[in-house]
Amino acid sequence: MPNRLSRVILAVLLLLSVHSLIAGNYDFVVAQDGTGNFTSIQKAIDACKAFPDNRIAIFVKNGTYKEKLVVPSCNTQLSIIGESVDKTIITFDDYFDKINRGRNSTFYTYTLMVEANDFILENITVENTAGPVGQAVALHVESDQCAFRNCRFLGNQDTVYAAGRFSHMYFTNCHIEGTTDFIFGEATVLFDQCTIHCKGDSYITAASTPAGKPFGFVFQNCKLTAADNVKNVYLGRPWRIYAKVAFLNCEMGDFIKPEGWHNWDKPDAEKTTFFAEYKNTGSGASLSKRVSWSHQLTDVEASTITAQNILGDWVTKYR
Repeated sequence: MPNRLSRVILAVLLLLSVHSLIAGNYDFVVAQDGTGNFTSIQKAIDACKAFPDNRIAIFVKNGTYKEKLVVPSCNTQLSIIGESVDKTIITFDDYFDKINRGRNSTFYTYTLMVEANDFILENITVENTAGPVGQAVALHVESDQCAFRNCRFLGNQDTVYAAGRFSHMYFTNCHIEGTTDFIFGEATVLFDQCTIHCKGDSYITAASTPAGKPFGFVFQNCKLTAADNVKNVYLGRPWRIYAKVAFLNCEMGDFIKPEGWHNWDKPDAEKTTFFAEYKNTGSGASLSKRVSWSHQLTDVEASTITAQNILGDWVTKYR
């Protein structure tokens, strides 16, 4: 009996020490069981100092948090870090017809909206569970210098909206899945060592890169996968006519259509888009039947597509 009691006491002490360690490393802890500072992620965000001098960190314990979250522009230098990517889940279920705000309803369907610069999200799943009912955004980012590490973004149509004419974003070791145009927007974004999972015969990207921007969406060392019933997927189509998308050193399955790219029924876009590939592998990477207006990068051209050139020096902090 004394040995058993000792083990119980030791376990309690270890648990308390872990909680103490977590609390000591973060400014706020969110936990649904009441063991943190808040039970709601939004309440923790709202408690953060506006425009802080130093980074603020929120730790979110495992749980499914049904919240429609906004990180407002005043909450700069904020990190939200989950306990584990598979078990720390932010979920909501808005979609175009449910929002019913007219032609731009898509942009109000988000589960997580980020308006603040210098934002980090890590070890968290963000999902829109509306299902295949039209536009339903999981992650909507409007801000600059945002990093997403070891996260999952789950949805169907329009899963990740990378917005902002002057926004730069970095996704590394993330899983992004959807059906139609599930990575879209005008921001400059680097997807590094990510899994891009196609759930329907449709289009992966719908970039709206502004004219004159050197980069749009760049996928490096990513793996493109698909559900078993998916057989015909385009790498992208131009939401706007200056769209820029590049896939470099990515693995592509045979579900990628031989043509690779679609002009969205905009023949003029074939003259202005820049859809490019370089040294991709897999049965879906064959260039023999690619559309004539896509680009195959040379070694010299590909050598200029570096993280720093795409995003600037700030990204070195997060690699």
